[in-house]
Amino acid sequence: QVQLVESGGGLVQPGGSLRLSCAASGSIFRINTMRWYRQAPGKERELVALITSGGITNYTDSVKGRFTISRDNAKNTVYLQMNSLKPEDTAVYYCNPDIAPYGSALRGYWGQGTQVTVSS
Repeated sequence: QVQLVESGGGLVQPGGSLRLSCAASGSIFRINTMRWYRQAPGKERELVALITSGGITNYTDSVKGRFTISRDNAKNTVYLQMNSLKPEDTAVYYCNPDIAPYGSALRGYWGQGTQVTVSS
């Protein structure tokens, strides 16, 4: 059994910063690529950033230079540091790590989502 707990969302003014966290726990054998998605009202869920098990990162164009994804393998946690936030960053943010529990195949898991609202 694997559990994901997200935290760090909230209300912030334009230009501000937030740091999201997503901690995985349970019977975990291995975690491969970890991703952050977001979904704004009326829009499809989009991939924001990913980090491989080797530390390679990739970002959607709209957040490059403003967001930084990182991971702490000892804590089974992925982070998303969001700086210079804009109103268009407003969305529910979801983590999506690929996890192999002991005795089970690797598959993607979803966090519960955390609301990020950028508004003055």
